[in-house]
Amino acid sequence: MNGFLLYLRRRWQEWAARFLIAGVLFWNLQAAVYFMFSPADFLEPFQLEGIPGRSAIIGYGILFLMWCVPYVFALVHPVKWRISLWEALIMQGIGTTAELILLSSIPADYVLLRSSITRFALFDGAGVLLLVIALVLSRQREELFEETHQK
Repeated sequence: MNGFLLYLRRRWQEWAARFLIAGVLFWNLQAAVYFMFSPADFLEPFQLEGIPGRSAIIGYGILFLMWCVPYVFALVHPVKWRISLWEALIMQGIGTTAELILLSSIPADYVLLRSSITRFALFDGAGVLLLVIALVLSRQREELFEETHQK
């Protein structure tokens, strides 16, 4: 493959990885903002109430915001900051696994609560899939980078 085609392929893979990372980052930031600025919307689905419930929901939003730090670095440069992409994937995997464990501990008659936790598990599971694809794309991009610089 000539140099120009390798360059185009590398750039496409890097931007495709960025696109996937951006999607997961957007979901997580959207949840963070929504939890922090509209906590009342989540009181009933999580069966919480009053100031303690509102504070807990806002606290979750703050945690979601903190969670986003490695995604930002991975988005900026998925090859250079590959470790951040790994961190984001591991965090996303922990979230999905923990949500499924949590879901299994909630009795079936808590339908609204179970549906809320199920929604989180589905979104986080989709995030795992997107980040795995981004990791594969950025790895291939890294290999192409090394290949073109060894000649």
